[in-house]
Amino acid sequence: MSVRDLIPWSRGSSQVPSVYRGDDMDPFLSLHRNVNRLFDEVFRGFGSPSLFGDTPFNGTWPHVEIEENDNEIRITAEVPGIDPDAVEVLLEDGVLTLRGENKKEAEDKDRRFSERYYGRFERRLSLGRQVDEDKVAATFKNGLLTVTLPKTEKARANVKRIAIDRTK
Repeated sequence: MSVRDLIPWSRGSSQVPSVYRGDDMDPFLSLHRNVNRLFDEVFRGFGSPSLFGDTPFNGTWPHVEIEENDNEIRITAEVPGIDPDAVEVLLEDGVLTLRGENKKEAEDKDRRFSERYYGRFERRLSLGRQVDEDKVAATFKNGLLTVTLPKTEKARANVKRIAIDRTK
């Protein structure tokens, strides 16, 4: 077998190999495009970075802290500078929704730059069906919204402690 038998086309041939499509005659250009497409698809779900940090537009505001123990789930959200009456907490089908609006007090034409956010926000957190919806409580203090979600008796009974073997 010669090396020429391993090449899918000959130098003088007008045949285009089936591996390449369209104008991608250069295998390195084709590889470059495919790697770029791979990275675009992988990082598409992470959202684009914002010049001014996290905003409601990229789905990571308000920032939350989630704590869980055997009896309850506690979610604390940072919503500084927002009136407690402008915040709404909903629980439906195991999904906790935090939404609200930060309104601008006055129009200031002399302001050149502002990093403050004005507008609506919404954050959804999936909790499953383990929450006793009748006993959910929310408090608002010093820009922190705390939602306490007690677990149902069934969810508490399903907690199983597993012993760890430390002899090995």
